[in-house]
Amino acid sequence: MSVVEPEPPVRPSAAPRQRMGAHVYRRPPEPVYFPDAEEVPETNRHLELRTALYLILKRELAHVATLGSDQFVYWDPTTPRKRLAPDAFVRLGMPHRTFRTWKTWMHGAPDLGVEIVSESDEGEPDWDEKLERYRAAGIREVVRFHPDDRARPIRIWDALDGDLVERSPDDPDLCACETLGLWWTVVEDPSVGPMLRLARDREGRELLPTPDEAEAEAREANKKLQAELDALRAELAKATGKPSTR
Repeated sequence: MSVVEPEPPVRPSAAPRQRMGAHVYRRPPEPVYFPDAEEVPETNRHLELRTALYLILKRELAHVATLGSDQFVYWDPTTPRKRLAPDAFVRLGMPHRTFRTWKTWMHGAPDLGVEIVSESDEGEPDWDEKLERYRAAGIREVVRFHPDDRARPIRIWDALDGDLVERSPDDPDLCACETLGLWWTVVEDPSVGPMLRLARDREGRELLPTPDEAEAEAREANKKLQAELDALRAELAKATGKPSTR
């Protein structure tokens, strides 16, 4: 009796292959997805505090720095889990432009990051974990503002030898913003309470204005200039005997 040998198993056809560079690969690399938004609760007070600070920074620095607010900062190109979202951050050396997310391997680490504490932080990582993220991201100056802490509303950490080290509350220059050459201060706002602001002087008298304050100052300056021009015209008319015209 003849023996019928079994047929060799039919192998599935190979998956399509792609040529990339000097080699042929079975598939293209899978891109890592980096989200640019996440639903996180935010109080109106927190929104106003961070927006005001962002607009102050933008008005002052947009020609020399890129600024962000509540946007993801990623520092590891292999995973989207390593991220943080400062309430404000500044990267010096490049004029401001719009962007969706900030990737440090493409644009460098922000020089300054600011966190404003609020009730909506209850679902956020605790501060030690968040501070470790700032260290890993390479941000060299971190400011934490707690509007309800009347005794110590401003705390600051500086990057030193690969670590983030908090300034002592006894430091006479505790509120110096080394990144920007300015000074942090707290101003009582009638609508939102204590507000984090920046000033040109240690005492906080020369505040960087908000856009609304800058517009009001410009209107006041224009009124003053117009009054001076009217006074000069009146003097000239009196001296020449001609009626004053505007």
